[in-house]
Order: sequence, then C-alpha cells, then structure tokens
Amino acid sequence: MSNFLIPAAYAQSAGGGGSMSGIMSFLPFIAVFAIMYFLLIRPQQQRQKQLKSELKALRRGDRIVTAGGVIGVVQRSRDESAEVEVEIAPNVRVMVLRDTISTVLTSTAKPANDESAAKK
Repeated sequence: MSNFLIPAAYAQSAGGGGSMSGIMSFLPFIAVFAIMYFLLIRPQQQRQKQLKSELKALRRGDRIVTAGGVIGVVQRSRDESAEVEVEIAPNVRVMVLRDTISTVLTSTAKPANDESAAKK
C-alpha cells in the first residue's frame, strides 16, 4: 500500500519553480491585507479622527449620544476638562466623560421626520 503513495510524493516535488513562485504564493495574502485595510481599517481611523475633532468643538446646545445609549443636550463644556454637563431630561443634568460620547448630533442637524411635519 505504501508503494502506491510514493510516486505521488515524487510527482509533487517535480518541476520546482524558482524564486518567482515564492512571491506568487504570498501575493494573495498581500491582496487580502490591502483589501482589509481600505475597506475596514482606514474608514474606522477616519471616523475616529472626525469624532475627536467633534468632541473638541463640542458646545452648548449640541445633542449627543453616550456609549451607553443615553441621548442628551450639552449644557456646559470646558476645553480643559474631561467632563461635560449634559441634560438628559427636563431639569435632570449629569456629568459625563468626553471619552464616553460616541456620537455628536449637532444642533443644526435636521430630524428625520421634519419633512412630514412641514407638509401637514
């Protein structure tokens, strides 16, 4: 039975390629990494950079969403402080860390259902 497998082993090593086959074997891995970089890593870095600039420009009246899903309106924000005072309900104010803010909905943003209210 083992004599049956020996010719197949010799056949696989026959016709050995040069150094070009070594480069060609790594080409799919390089292509997958390049695709992953441009589709996943780069857009995420751009979103993080944009959020960081929005957090620096945070001002009173901006609507925010925290990492916990709490939506509120900024009441007080100081550049040197890592805390922001946010009103989450009428007369209910809490202090949140800037790092926990996941989305900044600026006060100039139009709500999604604004058009239907204008037509009525």
